[in-house]
Amino acid sequence: MRPHRLRSALVTTLVVAAAAVSGTTSATAHTPAIASTAAPTSTLGVLTELFAERLLLADKVAAAKYGTELPIDDPARERQILDDVAARAAGLGLDPDSVTTVFRDQIEANKLVQRGLYARWDAHPAERPTERPDLAKEVRPALDLITTRLLASLKETNPARTDASCVPRLYTAATLSAYGHRLDVLHIKGLGRALPSVCTTE
Repeated sequence: MRPHRLRSALVTTLVVAAAAVSGTTSATAHTPAIASTAAPTSTLGVLTELFAERLLLADKVAAAKYGTELPIDDPARERQILDDVAARAAGLGLDPDSVTTVFRDQIEANKLVQRGLYARWDAHPAERPTERPDLAKEVRPALDLITTRLLASLKETNPARTDASCVPRLYTAATLSAYGHRLDVLHIKGLGRALPSVCTTE
């Protein structure tokens, strides 16, 4: 399945499934929980859990940048991350290009959520963050830890990601992660954006 079709299908499936279970029907329904109440039920579930955790940190990134001159898009920082994961992937025996693509999707998913939060806060000033997290001391160390865990999980899940059953298993794992973290529609769309490059089968 082509990446854009996979992303569209995943978003539709995730929104419908998670909203049906949780009763969430709009991006402003509630704030997602950081702690998951559902453990991963598959090898791919380990990945989708990490993707969800990383997405939830987008809220802190957005809160740190909102109302400042810091841009959502940070090409220099993004290039640094991608170069780092490519080098580390090679050391783990993984294909650097494939791993870079996965992490590029994580970055784009994170920015999707940030832009959505900016729009929400612009429209609803009462929902704007009241604290500004420290990017250097609080947020980036947490992101770096997830990066390390993601690289290890990509190595562990390599057989599952190349298997013909990857796509349907990914649907299931992502839906469970969305429900377990009680993601709202904005974050579910972010999760859908994070997933297209996971499965390497045609």
